[in-house]
Amino acid sequence: MFRKIYIHMSPGTFIRKIEDFSCGKCGVAVKGNGYTNHCPACLWSKHVDIHPGDRLAACQGLMEPVRAMDEASRRRIVHKCVACGYEKVNDTAPEDNFEALIQVMKRSAERLIQ
Repeated sequence: MFRKIYIHMSPGTFIRKIEDFSCGKCGVAVKGNGYTNHCPACLWSKHVDIHPGDRLAACQGLMEPVRAMDEASRRRIVHKCVACGYEKVNDTAPEDNFEALIQVMKRSAERLIQ
């Protein structure tokens, strides 16, 4: 059973939605916290928002973690939609699989070398 808790704000602002979901890539059951935007096991995401939290994207494609980078005091993941090519940058989370993050970094470095 999945839970959804909606916290609506004025138009054009972030809408926090606490949603549990099953990862569309690896199938892991993910417990959301209102800011969860990717699977902590495989780091894949889903193209669901036009603006953060609105769930209005028609695409609904899976988003591959294509790059990982360190910016100032935080680590970030670039997700690319495999259906439409849209790219979005997301912060990593403490519960993210560190080995999966290292693999994303390795793959992105290999692409740069080629």
